[in-house]
Amino acid sequence: MKIYISADMEGISGIATGDETNPADREYPRARALMLGEVNAAIEGALKAGAREIVVNDSHWNMRGLMLEDLHPAATLISGAPKPRYMMTGIDASFAAVFFIGYHARAGSANAVIDHSYADPSVVQSIWLNGMEVGESGVNAALAGYYGVPVALFTGDQTGCAQARDLLGADLEFAVVKEALGRHTANSLHPTRAHELIRAAAARALTTKRAPFVLRAPITLRLALTRSLQAERCALLPGVTRVSGTVVEYAHDDYATLFDAFQVLLVLAESA
Repeated sequence: MKIYISADMEGISGIATGDETNPADREYPRARALMLGEVNAAIEGALKAGAREIVVNDSHWNMRGLMLEDLHPAATLISGAPKPRYMMTGIDASFAAVFFIGYHARAGSANAVIDHSYADPSVVQSIWLNGMEVGESGVNAALAGYYGVPVALFTGDQTGCAQARDLLGADLEFAVVKEALGRHTANSLHPTRAHELIRAAAARALTTKRAPFVLRAPITLRLALTRSLQAERCALLPGVTRVSGTVVEYAHDDYATLFDAFQVLLVLAESA
């Protein structure tokens, strides 16, 4: 059994502010150690449930936060940026399940630590797929679903976990490792307790067969940006329709193509 882990940092227990997640900040070494501990707990749970091959994709910031020498030796690590599929680089039909570790709620959420959707809120306000508002977990789950792979586990704060279950199904395993009290405030579990929860949830996640999250074609991506210039830049991409001053749309029958176009739209928006 082959498992794919996409690991972010904002949803890790003990992380509450953007400074902690910034590689340039003095608190970052502590934050990356906390992230590593939760990823290793997920690996341990997957191994207990029978996983034989585990691929971890470092999916935070510059994607060089996880320390290979301290990662569980049963796993391999994809690190560095830019990557062709960003937070989902390496996903394909050979995997049995996907784990989202340290993920967070979508942009604009209340009681959610460092809520955002693939970019800083100064760039992206909201993302919709076929009319459903989604965050990173939805965008990424749909790419896993394109390959027929279900998301089996989500870890993060209570709001991120609730949003993932609402979108992906009530049978999604989850581990709430902290209670978000605000955008930069959290009541976090001690790492030992967080690891216990994640280890157990990861093992349970692989005992149930789940359906992948698949979008019906044609698939429409709607992207609400913060400033009109950002939408103006995005409209330069062939196939993009500018719906309003700050909203653009892109539609395609093939989700992998749409996902790749979405990455280009982010680059264009962030350049404005």
